[in-house]
Amino acid sequence: MKDTDKNQKLLKILLAPVVSEKSTFIAEKNNQFVFRVTEAAQKSEIKKAVELLFKVEVEKVSVLRVKGKEKRYGRFNGRRRNWRKAYV
Repeated sequence: MKDTDKNQKLLKILLAPVVSEKSTFIAEKNNQFVFRVTEAAQKSEIKKAVELLFKVEVEKVSVLRVKGKEKRYGRFNGRRRNWRKAYV
């Protein structure tokens, strides 16, 4: 694989930053940031992606899975999609 192919794959791992009260509190207190990541992302890949994108050195990555909520759409029961988030 070429370096450009690896970089393209790494850039697709981070989907979006998570902006919430909890994530901003953690960012201020612990200097950590929270990202929504793909289901198949590994800690080492997340670390490389953040270092490539933001030009920083990452100490530690914690990953957790968020279960989708049960929701009602009119008379139909539904469920939101499960997703993963990474604390970097």
